[in-house]
Amino acid sequence: LVSLKNSQQPESTATMTRAQQTISLALLVSSLYLALYLQLIPIPAKIQNEIVPVLPFWVLISFGSYLLARLGYNVMTFNDVPEAHKELMAEIDEAVVDLRKLGVDVDYD
Repeated sequence: LVSLKNSQQPESTATMTRAQQTISLALLVSSLYLALYLQLIPIPAKIQNEIVPVLPFWVLISFGSYLLARLGYNVMTFNDVPEAHKELMAEIDEAVVDLRKLGVDVDYD
């Protein structure tokens, strides 16, 4: 008898990649917004006329503000790593020596 578990075919997994998740979420949000904008979902007229048309701009501004705040926070909490600097300089020196052995003129002092 041949066991199916020992076959050479890989098992299929039903996991979504990050790109598929992002596209799915974007399609869901776009569909919801389009349904609101085309008045397929009944909402009060004031919200329909004053909020729904500017909702994409509000989302864009909010996302930009979030990214700017996140960038500022990460710059503010960035740690100096002197060991990494020393290691990088040692690798540069090693590369210069290797290049000079190969006859490449390197302007590094």
